[in-house]
Amino acid sequence: MTEPQEIVDPRVMRDVLGHFASGITVVTAVEESGPIGFTCQSFSSLSLDPPLVSFAPARSSTTWPRLRAIGRFCVNVLADDQDGLSTQFSRSGTDKFAGVGWSPSAHGSPVLDGVVAWIDCELHAEHDGGDHTIVVGRVLDLGATAERTPLVFHRGAYGLQAAVVPPPGA
Repeated sequence: MTEPQEIVDPRVMRDVLGHFASGITVVTAVEESGPIGFTCQSFSSLSLDPPLVSFAPARSSTTWPRLRAIGRFCVNVLADDQDGLSTQFSRSGTDKFAGVGWSPSAHGSPVLDGVVAWIDCELHAEHDGGDHTIVVGRVLDLGATAERTPLVFHRGAYGLQAAVVPPPGA
């Protein structure tokens, strides 16, 4: 039997796993005071039957507990020209919806203008994920725009150029 390895350095783990390209989403809902949302890159399709998706907000998120209380949300898959929205929705303490066009889904959650796809969900389950919460959403409705291409995050930058252009300071 092999000895357990030492704890993995979080910086090394982030660097190595950064080689896996991911899409960028903005998860949205509406409170009585207005729309809320946050940027999330840990989104994935989970099951076709029943229709489930998952994402993992940080435990430090102040927005996820508010969305959880609503019980319904929309996952907006950002398009390749929406990196500004990704940045805008990742900031705390600001009006994340300032200047952002959107329309309500059939269930009332914000579908952001110009996204590649949107997935309207209700909260199905939550699981411990270390410093994140693993959220499972049951898909209620969804749609996509075939003419758009997704925003990709890879090696700490938007787009796949990070694969061929070394990051600053490397």
